[in-house]
Amino acid sequence: MAVDRSINWGYSISRPRAVDMDGNDLDAAWALIAEIPELQACIACGSCAATCTAGNLTPFNLRKVHTLVRRGEYKGAYDELNKCMLCGKCRLACPRGINTRGVIMAIKRRLGEY
Repeated sequence: MAVDRSINWGYSISRPRAVDMDGNDLDAAWALIAEIPELQACIACGSCAATCTAGNLTPFNLRKVHTLVRRGEYKGAYDELNKCMLCGKCRLACPRGINTRGVIMAIKRRLGEY
């Protein structure tokens, strides 16, 4: 049975918003997961971003940075992490008990190489 590709379903893929996981360099992301295995336990709930002191004073968002790094999109992530005050509120709010300070420092170490 042939598929009719001329049908207009009313939506299209917006290329600027599409995540190209095959084209991204995931080496640093996999190295981070190997270094801090608890990073895979993150459920991206946003508790870290909601309690963040730096996030209240600047446009910093740890959840966004973590997502970008996991996707292999490192551009700007290192500079974004320099806004973090390392106050530890994110670690206290994390329902999975992830050492967010350790994650932030590991990401900065890894991305400093890029």
